[in-house]
Amino acid sequence: MREEKFTITNSQGLHARPAGQIAKEARAFQAKVTLSVDATGKKTDAKSLMGIMTLQAKKGTVVTVSADGPDENEAVEKFGSMIESGFGED
Repeated sequence: MREEKFTITNSQGLHARPAGQIAKEARAFQAKVTLSVDATGKKTDAKSLMGIMTLQAKKGTVVTVSADGPDENEAVEKFGSMIESGFGED
């Protein structure tokens, strides 16, 4: 299992479009990927669009990406890169 913390950088946070991007990408991995917000204790499967949106992760929120499976390293790196890039928004 691998996990790493990343800070949401885009001004709108994890709204519908980036949540959809995450859910779509998560389906490509064999590893079970979860996202959690330590400050609120909320945790969800990265394949769940609605689950991601319920995290209510705004700009500046620290999100923990956890992955467990054969491609866990690639999964954490992929989602970390997406979060750090602001999902190409701003």
